[in-house]
Amino acid sequence: MKLISWNVNGIRAAWKKGLPEFVAAEQPDVLCVQETKIQEDQITPEMKDLGGYRSYWSVAEKKGYSGVATYSKPEPLAVATAFGSPVLDAEGRIVQTEYPDFHLFNVYFPNSGMGPERLAHKLAFYDEFLALTERLRAAGKGVIVCGDVNTAHTEMDLARPKENETSAGFMPVEREWVSKLVAHGYLDTFRIFVSEPGHYTWWDVRRVGARARNVGWRIDYFFVSEELRGRVKAAGILPDIQGSDHCPITLLLG
Repeated sequence: MKLISWNVNGIRAAWKKGLPEFVAAEQPDVLCVQETKIQEDQITPEMKDLGGYRSYWSVAEKKGYSGVATYSKPEPLAVATAFGSPVLDAEGRIVQTEYPDFHLFNVYFPNSGMGPERLAHKLAFYDEFLALTERLRAAGKGVIVCGDVNTAHTEMDLARPKENETSAGFMPVEREWVSKLVAHGYLDTFRIFVSEPGHYTWWDVRRVGARARNVGWRIDYFFVSEELRGRVKAAGILPDIQGSDHCPITLLLG
């Protein structure tokens, strides 16, 4: 089973920049996209189908903001976009799809860059989300979490860690939560296969030439709960794929 996750930074823009062609070439079984920046009434039939997929969307109330969509060839057993939590439900950030042997969470985690209030919201979101996934694991089914986590976990996960020690997305309190996730038995699948630095998924467009010079951050992840480890066959990053300030990431399950 091939899964791809990609923060497309606006699905309408990504569509014009080759998203359908990318999907046709890669043929994932499941595609998770984040930051769709689209309202329900703006989603075209072509966007819903994407060449033969079922799609499931969560949109923000605020126009041009947030949003995620999961495209799936296999029909999920169940789909959820609301979880009874104002923190998790407010901004169109999660689509959960259930398959026979795992739950898949497609998540656009909050950014803390707008100040202390948003940092507090991000940390609350992190904690409520982990509690949600842990309840599902306790019920006996594995969990896969993918998307834009908006935090680089270790110094190896960004090009210039020293100058970003107090930057949003690399503050100790944010990194501690990713460590907490790992401590709860969620595996960073990319790091199962690649242990060296220099591999990134996001490049700041405000930095001229950042992508060309590979001055980036790895903030997009596939995490799997440890009971699924035996199914993980490969995980990767596709840095040459353009169309967004992020690049796609991949996970292959056996």
